[in-house]
This record gives sequence, structure tokens and C-alpha cells, in this order.
Amino acid sequence: MCKRILSSFFTFFLFCLTFAQTYEIQYISSYNGKVLTDQTPTLVWASEKENFILNNKIREQKSNYPFEITKIEKPSNTIISYGFLKPNEIISTSDAESIGKQTFEFTNETKKILGYNCKKAVTKINSNTIEVWYTNDLKIKGGPSTLGQSLGLVLEVERNKNSVITANSIKKIKKTDIETLVKGSINSTDLLGYKDLLWKSRFTTLKVFENETINFSDESKSDEQIKRFANGTIILKKIKFPKISEGELIFAELKQQSNGDAYDRTGTVFFIPQDKSQSFFDGLEKGAKTLPLYDNGNGKQYYGITSTENYNPAMEMMRFFTAFGTQKFNHLELKGKTWQTITPYRQDITELKPSLSEKELWIGTFIGNYDKGGHKVSLEITIHKSDQAVNKNNTVIPLFNTLNIMEMAGQDYSTMFNNDKGLFVEFTLQKDLKNAQLRYITTGHGGWENGDEFVPKANSIFLDGKMAFSFIPWRSDCGSYRLYNPASGNFPDGLSSSDLSRSNWCPGTITNPNFIPIGDLKAGKHTIQVKIPQGPTEGTSFSSWNVSGVLLGFQ
Repeated sequence: MCKRILSSFFTFFLFCLTFAQTYEIQYISSYNGKVLTDQTPTLVWASEKENFILNNKIREQKSNYPFEITKIEKPSNTIISYGFLKPNEIISTSDAESIGKQTFEFTNETKKILGYNCKKAVTKINSNTIEVWYTNDLKIKGGPSTLGQSLGLVLEVERNKNSVITANSIKKIKKTDIETLVKGSINSTDLLGYKDLLWKSRFTTLKVFENETINFSDESKSDEQIKRFANGTIILKKIKFPKISEGELIFAELKQQSNGDAYDRTGTVFFIPQDKSQSFFDGLEKGAKTLPLYDNGNGKQYYGITSTENYNPAMEMMRFFTAFGTQKFNHLELKGKTWQTITPYRQDITELKPSLSEKELWIGTFIGNYDKGGHKVSLEITIHKSDQAVNKNNTVIPLFNTLNIMEMAGQDYSTMFNNDKGLFVEFTLQKDLKNAQLRYITTGHGGWENGDEFVPKANSIFLDGKMAFSFIPWRSDCGSYRLYNPASGNFPDGLSSSDLSRSNWCPGTITNPNFIPIGDLKAGKHTIQVKIPQGPTEGTSFSSWNVSGVLLGFQ
């Protein structure tokens, strides 16, 4: 009797051991038949109760932040995601539906992987064809991702016949290390919030402006955070940039909507170099006429637009143009038109890194308008780690910026191109400059039939008296942005004003820089000249050209 009881207990004990058995599976990735070098193998701990998906660096606690560990609870197939944002900051979320919604087409194809009999199932995800090879030999379910968790133990996943992750080892283990990895305080959130927090933790965000007003009003006043100039058409905030390493990318993102102004307006995001005895900030505080004068002989005086020995102009990060009344005028209905509620602008500005890294700078935004409601803007700058070898230049030298940022404080329009001299800048290099480029932004203005906004004009760049580059800046895609322009005028010919082609800009878009190669430059004095055949004045209507230029290269 005792022997029978002991035998039954032993059998039950062995059953429990089998039931609690945990497998450790490692997977490696390949692409087009070649195993990827320097990869960190994916690691899976699979048991009847739960599965964990991570990688070897996470197990060794050597992974860079952020990283994730995924848990699949059985038999409900609930996905628990843990996001490790930084030391002692863990978030989690739960998803009980995704695995149950997976659909597969089962095939008769079979093959062996690591000696186990595998079957193939096929599914499509976001237009990608995914082939999943799984085995039921081990009587356990799991895999290197949440895909196929209900099929069996997934040993290989192939995407689009070129990208493959394959199991290269399977072994039984007595214990996982999960208790040493997932511990401490964990903040739970919803799935969408989890994804957002995890995504944002992957890069550095510098908040500059949040829903700030840019308008024209005597009531616009500076406060402790935001400085306002030119009756509120310019806003400034001082921002401290971290060290930005080689291989990191920098983006500026502005979001804008009308707060009362219905028109397409010139806008710019800029920063103020302060490495010389005088800066653009002095002009904002003391008046434009306190800045260095540029006189090209046409009878007008232009202040603060060219570099001198003791002054650098404002450096343009991004030029943009507001649309006709986004959001504020969305009540102007047209059949078949659903207006956008915000106009977004996002641009890669990585080439300006040498002037930003570890600097504390005044960052500004200007929108030319005479409306008390004006515009609402939000601006942030993001810094992203990248695998790309991004090292275009280590030197940034501001040369000119004719955009009259202080327009509402008396700074004149850029009409200097009505004279053959155009814009002429002298500068001195202290060292040789290799692989030099001119970062050149240009837009033509003059908003009537014969104005330069609507008439193609060649821009010619001369270096040390010789033609370096000539082109006609023009945009013919403006009609693509019609849904940002509810207040755009509609003409008898069936077109809207926002449809019309323009001199390198459209209502609701960014104007991209041109990167003009000018070769290697020796140390010493040089000149840059910009010539544009500016159209003549007609009555009170006149043309102008907003151009900015920054010299890039290696020293």
C-alpha cells in the first residue's frame, strides 16, 4: 500500500516537473542569406505558464535605454509589455486581444529546424508577407515575437523572402533571470500612452514654444520665459543644447494655425549667434538701425543683414509659409473639402550642429502679420541617435539673411536686387575650409500678376567674382496643399490662390535649403555675391527676395 502511494506521488512529481519545464531559445537574424554581424541574439524563455521575449544584452543588464521585455501570459495569450525608459523608470501595458486577432493561411510545407519538425503558416501584415515556421514537437508555444504565439513554438520567421530570424539553440533551463530584470516600481498605462512614452524616450526633445501667439498688438508683452518684439510678431526663448555627438540627427518641428489672420505669411525659425561683439539681439532691444548697415547704392539702407568683423546676422533654421487661415477659417465650407486643423512643418537641420551643440542660444520664430489675433505656434527641436555616418561639416559660418524679421519694427524689405550689385558680402576665413557648401534659402515675393512671387527669376551666386551656381527657384506643387487653405481665394478659372505656382514657396509649406558646392577655400578674404533680376515697382507694389546664406565645411 505504502509503495503504491509513494509510486503515485513520484509519478505526480515527475508530471509537475514536466509541466513546469522552461525552454530557452536563442534566435539570430539574417538578410538575403547573410547572417548580420555584431547582432545581439533574441532570447525567449517559454513555459506552459508564460513566455518572455528579450535579448542577451538585456539579460546581461548591458542594454542601452530604452528597451523592452515582452511577457505572454497563458492560456489567455495576454501580452504584457514592459518599457525600461531609464534606470528606475519602468512602464507597462496590457493587450489581451492582439494575439487572438492574428490570422494565418496554413500550408502543407514542412522542414526541420534544429532537428524539430516544422510546419509553415503565412500571414500578411502592413503589405508584408510573413512566413512562420513552428513546431509542435515540444508541446510548448512561443516565439521571437508576439506573432504566432498560438501556433506552437515558432523557430523561424521570414519577411518578404529576405529578412529572417531563426532559432539557433534550444535548451531546457531550471530558472530564468526575470526576477532580477523586472523589479521595482512599474507605472501602468494604456496601450497608446505606452507606445507614445516609449517612442519619445528614444530621442531628446527640447521644448521651445507651446501654443504661443504671434500677432501684431501693443498688448504683446514679454514675460519670464518668452520675449516678444516688433509688436508681438517675433517671439524668443533661450534654450540650452546638450552635447550633440557625431551620428546624431537634429530636427526642428513647428505646428501652426491661424488665430485670426487669414493670409499666407512669411515665417522663419532662427537662432541668434552671439560669438561676436554685436548680435541681432542688440537690434531687437535697441532698434534695427543700431545694427551694421548694408548699402548697395540703390538709395536704400538695409540693417543687420550681412556679417561683418563684429557682427553675425540671425541664422535661419527653417523657413515656412503659413496657409490661408488653417483652423480659424475652417467654417468656410466647400463641398468635398475637409480642412486640416493644423499646419505642420518638420525639417532636418543636422548641418547646423556645430553652432548648436553645448550652446545656450536665443531661438526665435517670426511670422509677418498685422493681425491682432495672428497665429498660434508650437516649436520643438529633437535630437536622435542614428546609425548613419552623418558628419557633413564641422564648421558653420553665417554670411547673410535678408529676411526682414524686424519688419514690424521698421526693418526694410529685401529690395536690394533691383541694383546690379545685388547682395555683396565680404568674409575672412581664419583657416582653410574643405568641401565648402553654401546653405542657401531663397523665396521671391511681390504678390501681384507681374510680381516676383509669380514670375520665375534666376538666382546667380558668385564666389570671389566668378559664377558658382545659377538656378531658377520655383514651386509648381502648391495645389497639393489645398486642404490647409480654407480662406484661399477662388478664381473664375476654377483655381484657388493657394494652387498657384510660386517662386520657391507654397502657402502651408517649408522652403528647403539648396546646398551649393563651392569646393575648397583657402584661409583669407573671400566674397559672395547674389544677383537676381528683381522686377520693377508698379505703383505701390514692389518685389523683394528673402535670401539667407550659411557657409558649411571642414576646418
